Amino acid sequence: MKYNKLGTTDLMVSDLCLGTMTWGTQNTTEEGHAQIDMSLDHGINFIDTAEAYPVNPMSKETQGETERVIGKWLAKNGRRDDIILATKVAGNGAGSVRNGEPISRATITQAVHDSLGRLQTDYIDLYQLHWPNRGSYMFRQNWAYDPTKQNKAETLASMLEALETLQEFVDAGKIRYVGLSNESAWGTAQWLRIAEEHKLPRMQSIQNEYSLLCRLYDTDMAELSHNEDIGLLAFSPLAVGLLTGKYQNGKIPAGSRRSLNDTLGGRVTERVWPAVDAYLAIAAKHGLDPSQMALAWCNSRPFVTSSIFGATNLSQLETVLGAADMVLDQAVLDDISKAHKAHPMPY
Repeated sequence: MKYNKLGTTDLMVSDLCLGTMTWGTQNTTEEGHAQIDMSLDHGINFIDTAEAYPVNPMSKETQGETERVIGKWLAKNGRRDDIILATKVAGNGAGSVRNGEPISRATITQAVHDSLGRLQTDYIDLYQLHWPNRGSYMFRQNWAYDPTKQNKAETLASMLEALETLQEFVDAGKIRYVGLSNESAWGTAQWLRIAEEHKLPRMQSIQNEYSLLCRLYDTDMAELSHNEDIGLLAFSPLAVGLLTGKYQNGKIPAGSRRSLNDTLGGRVTERVWPAVDAYLAIAAKHGLDPSQMALAWCNSRPFVTSSIFGATNLSQLETVLGAADMVLDQAVLDDISKAHKAHPMPY
């Protein structure tokens, strides 16, 4: 397993990060614990969760259950020092949490204390802001994104308030480092500028969607990552299972995410099937497992710090772990580049 430095911190996180958002709906507590055990046995030291999880569906009734699963694992074995634990404050992107209240001093304060309690830990290694208060172009909102309704002064004031609040938790030893999720280049630059100007916690990472099928990060965000030393934690690197090929030809496996969400959050389009076919053909041509190829490609990108994957069973997890030391040769990368140009934005 390869390990990468998280931003400007002293934390070294594994190339692969164990995502947990199905624990509490699609997965039981016992299944979640088995995934943690297997992941640690294979060198993964990074676990990502959120106060809003689990998903499929995301609801008030289940909100927080995923953190409770992790907390029970920690309480059972005491291996807190063996993992780097990341979680998130929801904000207005998750109506199931605090009725979608925006991120503020009050919501951060409540969320940190609640997460620490559910996780049964004294500190959080990486605390992330799940959605910008002003909105985001992530999750297919890029097709109609309109920033003209934003109020710059309100945005900057809310950022300063959030950073000042986070500083208090850093000073108290309850948070080690902070990061972003579903952010833009402008937004990230403002977080960094305000932190530097006021000597407040610096954002160390950005958790945005990134995969062979979703490459919005490749331009402005990639430039920002390089120049500002803030890495991408890529979520949905397998495009919520599309890149495994399991949904091709109209298949919807029982218990799969698509059996619960037919459009996979807007990812199912007429364009996506030929795009997936192209990547499956590349994997077959070079004798590679398509899931492992997709993950290895993601981790080969210079701005990616870690790829966050999810598994609903140990067989899927075992397949993912096979990507840990995979290095794609130039012929594979060249074929991937050709496929990307032919299918640039399939959803």
